[in-house]
Amino acid sequence: MYDRRVVRGNTYAQHILPATSQADKVEIQKQQEARRRAMARKREKEEQFHSRTPEALEGRKHTDVQTELYLEELSDHIEDVSVECQTDAFLDKPATPLFIPAKTGKDVATQIEEGELFHFDVEVQPVLEVLVGKTVEQALLEVMEEEELACLRAQQHAFQELRNAELVEVQRLEEQERRRREEKDRRIKQQRAVLEKEKETAEKIAARAFARHYLADLLPSVFTTLRDHGYFYDPVQRDVETGFIPWLMEEVGYALEKRHVALAVLDMLIQDVIDQRL
Repeated sequence: MYDRRVVRGNTYAQHILPATSQADKVEIQKQQEARRRAMARKREKEEQFHSRTPEALEGRKHTDVQTELYLEELSDHIEDVSVECQTDAFLDKPATPLFIPAKTGKDVATQIEEGELFHFDVEVQPVLEVLVGKTVEQALLEVMEEEELACLRAQQHAFQELRNAELVEVQRLEEQERRRREEKDRRIKQQRAVLEKEKETAEKIAARAFARHYLADLLPSVFTTLRDHGYFYDPVQRDVETGFIPWLMEEVGYALEKRHVALAVLDMLIQDVIDQRL
C-alpha cells in the first residue's frame, strides 16, 4: 500500500519546502479531517448503491472473495535524476589470499551401521502422499467453492432478473392505477361541470319564468301610469292640442272681438238713429 511517510527511490530530486512555507499543523489536521469525512461519505454512498447479497443458506455463511476482473497496481512515481562522475583510476588490488583457519581439536570418525539412516523412497512416500492428498483436497475445495460461487452468482442473477421483472410489473400496475385514477377524477369533474351547468340552466329558466310572470301585470300598469302622466302621447293629438287649438281659440277670440266691436258699433248707430228720430 502507498504511505506518504515512506519515501522510495532517489530523494535527491524531491522538492523540500522551506520551514517558513510549511502549512500550519491545525490547517493540516483540518484538511485531513475534511478528507476523512469525504471518504466516509463516499463509502456510505457506495454502500447505499451496492446491491445486497441474499442471505446465506442454513448451515452456511458468506465469505469475502475477490471477484474483480482487473487488478490495478498502486505505485508512485518519484522524479529522479541520474548524475555521472568520473573518478581517478586506482591501482589494481592484489589478490586476497585464501583464509585457512588453524586446525583445532582432534580428528574423530563416526560409525553408521546398516539400517540407522532412513530409506528415502520408503520414508518419503507417506509424507508425499499426505502432501499430495492435502493439495488435491485443497484443490477440490477451491473447485467446490468456485462452483458454489458460480451457483450463487447464477441465483443472484436470476433473483435480480425476477426482481427487475417484478419492479417493471409494479411500475406498470402503478401507472395503470394512476391513469385510472386520473380518468376517474376527470370524469367526476366533467359530471360535476354538467350538473352545475344543468343547475345553472334550470335556475336561469326559473328566473326567466318568474320574471315573465312578474312582468306580465307590471308592464300594463306601468304603461298605463306613464300614459296617464303624459309620457306616451299621440303626435297628432299633441300637435292639435298644443298648436291648432290655441291658434283656433285665438282666432275665435279675435273673431268674437271683431263681432263684439261690430255689434257695439251697430248698437251705437242704431242708438244714434233712434235719438235723431226722436
